[in-house]
Amino acid sequence: MLIFVNHSLIINDMDPLLANPEFLKSVIETMSDGLMVIDKESTILFFNRAAEEITGYRREDVVGKQCSMLDNNTCSYKKQVGDLKKCTLFESGAMSGTSCHLRGKDGRSVHLLKNAVLLKNNLEEIIGAVEVMTNVTSLDMKDLEIEKLKSELMHEYGFMGLLGTSPSMKRLYEQIQNAASSEAPVLISGESGTGKELVAEAIHKLSRRNKGPFVKINCAALNEFLLESELFGHVRGAFTGAIKDRQGRFEIAHEGSIFLDEIGDMPASMQVKLLRVIQEKELEKVGDHRTVTVDVRLITATNKDLTDLMESGIFREDLFYRINVIPINTPPLRDRPEDLPILVSHYLERINIVNRKCIQRLSPASMEAIEACHWPGNVRQLINALEYAAITCKGDTIAIADLPDYLIKKGRGIERTLPAKNHRERDHVIAALGKFNGNRTLAARHLGISRVTLWKIIKELNIA
Repeated sequence: MLIFVNHSLIINDMDPLLANPEFLKSVIETMSDGLMVIDKESTILFFNRAAEEITGYRREDVVGKQCSMLDNNTCSYKKQVGDLKKCTLFESGAMSGTSCHLRGKDGRSVHLLKNAVLLKNNLEEIIGAVEVMTNVTSLDMKDLEIEKLKSELMHEYGFMGLLGTSPSMKRLYEQIQNAASSEAPVLISGESGTGKELVAEAIHKLSRRNKGPFVKINCAALNEFLLESELFGHVRGAFTGAIKDRQGRFEIAHEGSIFLDEIGDMPASMQVKLLRVIQEKELEKVGDHRTVTVDVRLITATNKDLTDLMESGIFREDLFYRINVIPINTPPLRDRPEDLPILVSHYLERINIVNRKCIQRLSPASMEAIEACHWPGNVRQLINALEYAAITCKGDTIAIADLPDYLIKKGRGIERTLPAKNHRERDHVIAALGKFNGNRTLAARHLGISRVTLWKIIKELNIA
């Protein structure tokens, strides 16, 4: 019989039925996985029907020949006497779940998962090896299709991780592309939760420095002394606990981009040192007087009004003009309500995946409550509200009772099936219908309501 021992196969006596060669052959031929047997000289002895289908080679093409004829990117061979090559499997002893790309006889690339063990006789002598190959090319194709769909969706509804099709977001996308074509410092202003870090990362990825590092640091998270060490680095013995030299973030970001978030919270003494780095493109580590030259693209962000901080003497005027060469403002969520359905749909899908939920939609009343909210925390607050609702929701539809209390209170008085009769709502529905060429199913999905509700709205608002 065949027994697995320490990643090897041992041939022994077995039940008469299993000992029948014809029975074993019929079992092996019905396998969906390819199976190949080689001797200790790496000569192919057996090739089942599935192996033929996977590789495109007929068994008469390969039996009696070296297994090195099967061109793939995982197996390695060492030369033996003459032209013979011996597979290194005989040294490693086994191969488990190894990903492999094999070139089929017709030239196509086949993605395989390979498992192999040594074949031994009763005396524990190696007489060959058995290899099993599973074709996972179709899974690769499905992954590619999914990525393609994701790419198409992002192209239609967003840009570089940012979501929205409103005029203010389209203007933001254009500003990002313009900033990416330059090397000048960028200052991103906007409220908390509006995606300033995503904007900074998009500028880096689209710039000529995209092969270099993207290094980020929050200036409000560290005190003055720690911030200096983090930005510029330190040498051994510079202070208690400095047991070795350490690179700062500017050095790490060399030939890349550095993102200084919450620049408005940077201490005044650090502002002077940052100004020198921007002007001279060199720095000094803490505890060292030698200068280090750096080549870094500077991107900063703030949720504060730096003009007010300058007037009150908190922020240096000369630093402001150095970092504010290319100003970009991220719009708050309340100024782009038409993006709410896109954001809700996208983040709800992501929440479903993480929490293994199957929420399909929001009720009209709950969507109205979301649209009525001022969203002081912007997209970050919206995500938190949807995560809360997803946990509370017991079915496939988020009802208004599933929303956080502050949304329910705002939503009371609008718990009905139809949106308010006003110009903004009418324009919103017309825009959705126009976007999808009058397709009510797609327009309703875009608006986050049912098709029946959309029909009622069209009738009530007298939309042709």
